[in-house]
Amino acid sequence: MRLMLRALLVAAAVMGTGMARAELVTSPLTGISLSTVLADAQKLADARPGAQVMRIEGTSMLPFFGEGSVVVVKKIDTAKLRPGMVVVYTNRFGETVAHRLVATTAGGWIAQGYNNSRPDSTVVSAANLLGVVYATFHLNGVMGALDLATVSKTVPMALAAPAR
Repeated sequence: MRLMLRALLVAAAVMGTGMARAELVTSPLTGISLSTVLADAQKLADARPGAQVMRIEGTSMLPFFGEGSVVVVKKIDTAKLRPGMVVVYTNRFGETVAHRLVATTAGGWIAQGYNNSRPDSTVVSAANLLGVVYATFHLNGVMGALDLATVSKTVPMALAAPAR
């Protein structure tokens, strides 16, 4: 429980700045192991109906989260979406993406990575929304080939990558 609270406080502190400067946090790491992060994230997801654990690949969302982070994604009704929320959705290329909502449009929401110079080309809508990032967990940055292989097979991945 302490780890979950710590992860939420780190995320809240970064989000509270309203600034997305990569020089503030170049790699969000903690002393927590991958197995502990995954276990704690799964406990949190299990306690929330419709929530799932996902791993992050990419750095477009630094300092909020980056490569190797683990997030808990919770289903949400599109009517509850607001600017600034970080969502996970499927883009028109079939990729699962984790980016921040920046504005509404006729077809839904425009999303963009904190470090991307342009918004994503796919609009986020009820049809492609997987959920909102409910919690973020960072680990110690040490992930061996065996850990990566295990996680790759068992934990879905979301991209925090350049806009497409």
